[in-house]
Amino acid sequence: MATMPAPETPTAAVLIIGNEILSGRTQDSNLNMIAKKLGAIGVRLCEARVVPDVENDIVAAVNDLRARYTYVFTTGGIGPTHDDITAASVAKAFGVRLAEHPDAAARLLAYYTKDNLNEARRRMAQAPEGAALIDNPISAAPGFRIENVHVLAGVPDIAAAMMDTIAATLKHGPAIHSIAVSGAVAESRLADDLRILAARWPQLDIGSYPWFRQGHYGTALVVRGTDQAAVAAAAEAVSALIEKYGATPARE
Repeated sequence: MATMPAPETPTAAVLIIGNEILSGRTQDSNLNMIAKKLGAIGVRLCEARVVPDVENDIVAAVNDLRARYTYVFTTGGIGPTHDDITAASVAKAFGVRLAEHPDAAARLLAYYTKDNLNEARRRMAQAPEGAALIDNPISAAPGFRIENVHVLAGVPDIAAAMMDTIAATLKHGPAIHSIAVSGAVAESRLADDLRILAARWPQLDIGSYPWFRQGHYGTALVVRGTDQAAVAAAAEAVSALIEKYGATPARE
């Protein structure tokens, strides 16, 4: 059962941009990374979307998400090739001009040197007017932030480094605690009792995730919330529920 975050909890959305994700050629790992980093600082990730390298789609998604959540994080589309249109699309979403950021250009010049900074690489210095840069300690080409939208690289190592760079600048909420308890009980057997447990702790998220391992069915029950004592109590109740149906609960 999903619950709405407390009013003081910052919220976020991730916008994954790229035809290569939608085609199945590339498997996204940034969503998992961003979710974990945000959860560690008490920012609730509420939504994720994947859109193609199409300007109108990117603009519409950015404008919708930035109006609904405290933060938006985009990944992909800020490289040197013709299909890297994220910066231009974000500029259009905000109604500002796309221009070369002088600090970004200086970073690229220092990294590549004058002889190797061709026009394609120089495109990575473009950002919407008024944007602040996000450091890239791996390959110099920065991301950027404009208002509550943070634009990150699609390369996982670089995206993770950028998230580490900006984590301290984000509003932190109450820590989000999580306990997972698993047992060899079919999800359908737990459903009615689980509904009662969820009603006892409406401030928590209690999720049910079935699995099939080595010929056996089972369920992992995950309890999440900002009240650590309530999470612990609910996890104990979940363990007792698994035991009720003859299985041994295990923390994951």
